[in-house]
Amino acid sequence: MTTPIIELQSVCKSFGAGKDRADILKDVNLTVKEGEFVAIVGFSGSGKTTLMSLLAGLAMPDAGAVLMRGEAVRGPGPERGLVFQSYSLMPWLSVRGNVALAVDSVFAKASKAERQARVEKYVAMVGLSHAADRRPAELSGGMRQRVSVARALAINPEVLLLDEPLSALDALTRAKLQDEFAAISRVERKTIILITNDVDEAILLADRIIPLDPGPRASLGPSFAVDLPHPRDRSAINGDETFKRLRREVTGYLIERGRHASAEAGDPVALPSITPIHLGKRARTPSPDLPQAYIKAAHSPIQRGFVEFFEVRKVYLTPKGPLTVVGGFDLKMENGEFVSLIGHSGCGKSTVLSMAAGLTDISSGGIVLDGREVHRAGPDRAVVFQAPSLMPWLTARENVALGVDRVYPNATPAERKDVVEHYLHRVGLGDAMHRQAADLSNGMKQRVGIARAFALSPKLLLLDEPFGMLDSLTRWELQDVLMDVWTRTKVTAICVTHDVDEAILLADRVVMMTNGPKAKIGKVMTVDLPRPRSRKALLEHPDYWRYRQELLDFLEHYEGGARPTTALGQDERKSCTDAAAKAREAA
Repeated sequence: MTTPIIELQSVCKSFGAGKDRADILKDVNLTVKEGEFVAIVGFSGSGKTTLMSLLAGLAMPDAGAVLMRGEAVRGPGPERGLVFQSYSLMPWLSVRGNVALAVDSVFAKASKAERQARVEKYVAMVGLSHAADRRPAELSGGMRQRVSVARALAINPEVLLLDEPLSALDALTRAKLQDEFAAISRVERKTIILITNDVDEAILLADRIIPLDPGPRASLGPSFAVDLPHPRDRSAINGDETFKRLRREVTGYLIERGRHASAEAGDPVALPSITPIHLGKRARTPSPDLPQAYIKAAHSPIQRGFVEFFEVRKVYLTPKGPLTVVGGFDLKMENGEFVSLIGHSGCGKSTVLSMAAGLTDISSGGIVLDGREVHRAGPDRAVVFQAPSLMPWLTARENVALGVDRVYPNATPAERKDVVEHYLHRVGLGDAMHRQAADLSNGMKQRVGIARAFALSPKLLLLDEPFGMLDSLTRWELQDVLMDVWTRTKVTAICVTHDVDEAILLADRVVMMTNGPKAKIGKVMTVDLPRPRSRKALLEHPDYWRYRQELLDFLEHYEGGARPTTALGQDERKSCTDAAAKAREAA
């Protein structure tokens, strides 16, 4: 029987002692064959990085064994190349210098010419020959991660360990690097272990997917074989039944294993019947637990054009002349409608949202909300940013109360307190509302941001990639939280996102933007799926895959700055996809 290249035998790992002891991993068993690409997916805090540190020899297990080719791993070594989520580059060295640093250390006995040739080979492999003399400060995030990959590959490791290497990148850069990892895997034929929180990334790249169950005392779940031929095109496999089945199974498993107690926290605080200083009727029937005084007093005769963007443009003055970021954005929204705004980075999505919030001046055109033109920021519009911008020295409750005190000036202190605590319970923070913001996780901070926004009872809710900084699994949970609270309030909402599945899950309509400069609406897709929605039910709905394909086709069409004047036909799409695949193979 062939000895596995990597093996974990009943591995356990804890940190601390006594009452401060934290059991991270318990009885973890893993066998990886030579040449295999294994993806381990799990929740934040489940022990993924601890597991990777054990594989790399950066930490030692408390019990059990980590073996490489049957020998115990006793420390880091060049036979295991490691790429972290952060780039860890020497800022004073060029791209070539950062790669050479590793090569010169591992291949000290090779000639200077041989070492230089090795550096140039792997710098070229990751597509950075044109930037070989640049320093890290002159590189984008994606380019920096390419340097890390080149450095790891250049030492010729037997196993490549990738610790969430793409999670800090935007969606388009992430997709491009995923394609490069896939090409490198085929060319180099390395054994690769990828830690990721992205199920689609795992399916696109791996031969096998293994979930890491939530901690404490996390262990590995069942193995899912990825029976899809290489190379895999993310748009093409969307219609593959094997892909659909695998995606449902892995996602379903993770959802079931990751349900948190916050969903059962209950709602002991009733919402008082008080009216905010701004009014706006919901088109759909709001939840009966909303204040009747608010519902009655908030009547608006405007329904179909409750929010209207008319020829909205944004122009910035630059040393090279005017730069039109958004050119002619036109959209009408019904009262109570939820719209997702999607497009590649730099297409002006956040600029549109910022103008609607009154945080950025409109160069020309106008935005009307409930019959009044938007000129400046106001409490009738609540914004949830990617980073929630909490006051770190205040508690979760105090952060939410800041806005509530202004929006409900005629309410009693007790009534305002009830509003704050009602929404904190709704987002699952009933037990954590008195903790300081500085002591909260990123996911908990974003829950505070969501509670704060809904507590303002806004006419328009603006969400600017609210879950973009979170791992996929935490994002799923907070999407459910957002949908639960939105279902009760029916507030008119716009959500900027780069996530195809998030756009479909949340929206009544998905508005797709062309690339900038002079970005416009390229296409609008109506999402006719029943509410309330859950990710699990979505994956089982036949129309979901059609909506997903339509979005993927649009985004693929605009990769690399394409600016088509008409929609691509099926043959043209196939031609573009084939050309992109050939280019990746050549690289």
